[in-house]
Amino acid sequence: MKSSKAERVLMDAQEMSRALSRISHEIIERNKGTQDLALVGIRTGGVFLAQRLAARIQQIEQREIPLGELDITLYRDDLSIRKDQPEIRKTSILFNISDLKIVLVDDVLFTGRTIRAALDGLMDLGRPAEIQLAVLVDRGHRQLPIRANYVGKSFPTAREEKVQVFLEELGQVDRVSILSE
Repeated sequence: MKSSKAERVLMDAQEMSRALSRISHEIIERNKGTQDLALVGIRTGGVFLAQRLAARIQQIEQREIPLGELDITLYRDDLSIRKDQPEIRKTSILFNISDLKIVLVDDVLFTGRTIRAALDGLMDLGRPAEIQLAVLVDRGHRQLPIRANYVGKSFPTAREEKVQVFLEELGQVDRVSILSE
């Protein structure tokens, strides 16, 4: 017997767009512009969100900012307990991160372990002046003392629920949903 997943939409495309616009303005305001600022998206969803934020910031400030992609696979703390082999993707940061204010971008903030791995990955590449965190969704249940500077929306969830971000860049309709059996 095949199980089907029920979907409850938390954010639709318009709500996602508004949240990303607000985060873009907050990033510019907090950093007093875009001088010495760069965005780094965590693969996979964070990369597409970072690209969207960079485009919005460029439109507002009339200035392009450096944009990078970070793969955290080898920095994960669960590699030894995973049953499947992780797929290693490319990190592409074509600028020196030292002395820059880096805004790390991810789609969902949950336990904080992905962000910890991303921090380790960034620190192996240089010594940023500051690292800030932007997430589309904060769902709670932190296991590490990590907090986002910029949050699209906070949704208290049950630990066993699965929050999924669907993106048009992946051939999907933009939305954030909770999936349950």
